[in-house]
Amino acid sequence: MTSHAQRPTPNAQPGSDFGKVAVLMGGHSAEREVSLMSGSGVLKALQSKGVDAHAFDPAERELVELKQKGFQRCFIALHGRFGEDGTVQGALELLGIPYTGSGVMASSIAIDKVMTKRVWMAEGIPTPKFTLLRRESYTREIIRTVPDDLGLPVIVKPAREGSSIGVAKVKGYSEMQNAVEQAAALDSDVLCEQFISGDEVTCPVLGTGDSAVALPVIRIVAPEGNYDYQNKYFTDDTKYIVPCGLPAGEEQAIQDLVLRAYRVLGCRGWGRVDVMIDGATRKPYLLEINTSPGMTGHSLVPMSARAAGISYEDLCVQLLALASLDQQKGTGKK
Repeated sequence: MTSHAQRPTPNAQPGSDFGKVAVLMGGHSAEREVSLMSGSGVLKALQSKGVDAHAFDPAERELVELKQKGFQRCFIALHGRFGEDGTVQGALELLGIPYTGSGVMASSIAIDKVMTKRVWMAEGIPTPKFTLLRRESYTREIIRTVPDDLGLPVIVKPAREGSSIGVAKVKGYSEMQNAVEQAAALDSDVLCEQFISGDEVTCPVLGTGDSAVALPVIRIVAPEGNYDYQNKYFTDDTKYIVPCGLPAGEEQAIQDLVLRAYRVLGCRGWGRVDVMIDGATRKPYLLEINTSPGMTGHSLVPMSARAAGISYEDLCVQLLALASLDQQKGTGKK
């Protein structure tokens, strides 16, 4: 294990010290079903550790109820828009209830793959070339010529969705229009991205600022290289290799790069960065960052944490212990 993958200091607080905890799950995004699976796992884990945790679905209840019902912390197990994009985080800031994961600004940047890439590029962090198509401003001809700049295959995806929803790998010019229409049905902005052929890996991060640590890298080997929504959550055909088995020094270099990318965006609490390694040059390219990663039976942060000696239950408690607010003044929380 590398120096960056050391086990973070375990949370010493008994579960009862957290007060009444809401596990936010479900929500309004296209990832609602995944969020319900994540939230159910987190809820069960926290309760098993003596935490007074309760399920809370923002699609069915008003967030102001959190204050009215005396909740003192929130574990955000929401994914995608209206959960991972800074909106819920902003509401919790106003309510003065500490929450897990990144704050308002980092969440709102990270949910937008294009904005994330722009920040990373400004900081010299490698990410694949891309073309942004904005609704109403692109024509069939513009769509058809995208591969002229990016080459084939091209990855087409909504700019602000996760869980591989709406993602297509386009192998020919004739497939571009349909792929863009599918992505545009989910988001007004469509990201067309250079395809990097090579190893697909992911690296979770726990903590904040200088104390953040990168967990072991996981190598993902999906059927026919197609790591889509189905292969992520509902089949056992995808192989997750941890320890990742990368050449000596490569895992360390990826962990260093991922930590830098996480800190540059101002992320806190936890996150997971997806990376492609060019098979020919071995250069890593960062695809995106998840600031509210999955916690399902197939999810990768718990898998990596387990390899670092952290159980699912302990991981949930540790993340809850890191719950905080961007703005501490006037909330009564120190």
